[in-house]
Amino acid sequence: MAVSLFSSSALQAAEAGMQGSALKQQTISNNIANVDTPNYSAKRTHFQHTLGEAVENEKLHSYQTDERHMQFGTSQNEPFTTTEEGTMYNHNGNNVDIDKEMAEMAKNQIYYNAMTDRLNSSFNKLQTAVQGG
Repeated sequence: MAVSLFSSSALQAAEAGMQGSALKQQTISNNIANVDTPNYSAKRTHFQHTLGEAVENEKLHSYQTDERHMQFGTSQNEPFTTTEEGTMYNHNGNNVDIDKEMAEMAKNQIYYNAMTDRLNSSFNKLQTAVQGG
């Protein structure tokens, strides 16, 4: 059984974090773009649960000897988006709070940059190991 250099739990967690953060950025951008759209409900993306699963799956990874065998240790939960209902900030039925969206966007950008730094660090370690340094 071959071991992949790119299958470490740190790389999987960083990848899951970046994918979730990218989806969250898209959701926030859509909310900001629709700030004046009548009856638009703000959306929220949830992905923090996928990070823990990426680490846990490394511990419980199954080895299949037959394709008909049941798999375990793979993430079944993906990032998901929900709609905020029951609130209204504007007279037109819209519930997008631009200040909240801008703060979430800044926080998400910092998170995405941290995940990028983590991935760069992991790849630099691999490069050093391959070069014999």
